[in-house]
Amino acid sequence: MREEILKTLDKNSKVAEGDLAKMLGMTEEEVHAEIKRLEAEHVICGYPTLINWDATTEERVTALIEVKVTPQRGQGFDKIAERIYRYDEVESVYLMSGGFDLTVIIEGKSMREVASFVSSKLAPMESVLSTATHFVLKKYKEHGLPLVSEGGTDERMLVTP
Repeated sequence: MREEILKTLDKNSKVAEGDLAKMLGMTEEEVHAEIKRLEAEHVICGYPTLINWDATTEERVTALIEVKVTPQRGQGFDKIAERIYRYDEVESVYLMSGGFDLTVIIEGKSMREVASFVSSKLAPMESVLSTATHFVLKKYKEHGLPLVSEGGTDERMLVTP
């Protein structure tokens, strides 16, 4: 049942424990106790809300930054990743396979703010060899949930020869 609780909360963290208990054939007390255990074990680390910022007047820019680093002796990539994720701008940090080592996802108010973060905070770190910044132009789906209305109309202009 542990996995079912996690799958359900992953899609909707607002589901009431009573409703979750009914869905899973458990008592509310069992669900409550299991959630508390999962929180104590840091399996459940928080309950963020997924917001479609494009549907608001708030200006936000999301960037994915590829980072090549020199791993630190005895600590590998962990220490540099920790230094990076401590910045408020940083939403996520992932260790990657392939052509670069870390993916850093940040949000800023403008491209200039993102560029300033990269040039003044990220790139100067002694372990960082190089960065490549990619800006998100539009989000369609995040955390398994669509951010656009399904079956929307195609608003492209018809061009004929």
